Amino acid sequence: MEAVLLIGIQASGKTTFYLERFFRTHLRLNLDMLRTRRRERLLLAACLEAGQRFVVDNTNPTPADRARYIGPAREAHFAVIGYYLDVPAAEAVARNAGRPGKERVPERAIWATAARLEPPTREEGFDALYRLRPASDGWEVVPLE
Repeated sequence: MEAVLLIGIQASGKTTFYLERFFRTHLRLNLDMLRTRRRERLLLAACLEAGQRFVVDNTNPTPADRARYIGPAREAHFAVIGYYLDVPAAEAVARNAGRPGKERVPERAIWATAARLEPPTREEGFDALYRLRPASDGWEVVPLE
């Protein structure tokens, strides 16, 4: 059983990474899709109870944001894996500008999340933690200690 947390500002590539790496194996929890924390909590609880692998595809900028998933997942004996998408805000803003219509988020939201973003640490309860950076052929994935 595996819980995966994606961590990064809007337009950093979290959903693209999910689609490339986890679409066929993990259920996706995402506030853009679920719209409310209540729905998210219900789906998270169902995943934990059923032993369903899942990916949290939200910005998760602070340890407190990440704790709402890490604690329950660890209590349910899930391995907790984190992927930190280390993308500069200016690059995310440029990527966002290329998004169609409703997929585009306000630029100020990207800058605000970037200002709050605290890189994750293993001490938060991750069993494994990786930094992802854009590379010419996809992603450079580096384990974080």
